[in-house]
Amino acid sequence: MTPIDLNADLGEGFGRWRLTDDERLLSVVTSANVACGFHAGDAATMRRVCELAAERGVTIGAQVSYRDLAGFGRRAMDVPPAELTAEVAYQIGALEVFARAAGARVAYVKPHGALYNRVVHDEEQARAVVEGVLLVDDSLPVLGLPGSRLLELAAKAGLPDVPEAFADRAYTDQGTLVPRAREGAVLTDPATVVERSVSLARSGTVVADSGSRIDVRARSLCLHGDTPGAVELAGRVRRRLEAAGVRVESFA
Repeated sequence: MTPIDLNADLGEGFGRWRLTDDERLLSVVTSANVACGFHAGDAATMRRVCELAAERGVTIGAQVSYRDLAGFGRRAMDVPPAELTAEVAYQIGALEVFARAAGARVAYVKPHGALYNRVVHDEEQARAVVEGVLLVDDSLPVLGLPGSRLLELAAKAGLPDVPEAFADRAYTDQGTLVPRAREGAVLTDPATVVERSVSLARSGTVVADSGSRIDVRARSLCLHGDTPGAVELAGRVRRRLEAAGVRVESFA
């Protein structure tokens, strides 16, 4: 059985405001998607999360986003490709400073929010993200939705492409995520999330919003850190996976 990585979005605070329980989640996950200041996060938060992750042996990833602090990176934006490429490289570089200071490194890149969903189908924006990653390191893995333009272009550019799945998000029959604005897009029942996690890890399948079972082959499973009870749910998911014989480890 292929091992599964557990990733979570961390460092999603700004100044005195904190959204995620970074310290407790870092005791559960194997990879940390650290906000790089464009949708959330600031220098002090980035440094703190990198230090905590390095202490616990958790892999550090750069979660890059559109420049949208007010909208938490979830608003649709039209950014010129050259500008987006530069901004992606800028965010990775900023996090790399703190990762290296903590004795670690940025080991992968994952888009956030509106950018994540945009690069599933938009080739121009996906190419801009890939080119931003290449400016920093031509061997950095890219984490994204299976079958996305982002992963396709990353693979063509020689970057390791890592498909991920979401146990707490509803899927369409096409294997894409149901938009958050639609009712039922985010699953909140803990038992459902836990069992979907096991199904994704063991068989690479999940039940779509239509009721049909679809293939979602993934090497990493995202656990959202900004939902109520996120830490307890993440712990339940990891314990259930391990009880089911799934080896939980980072892909990087």
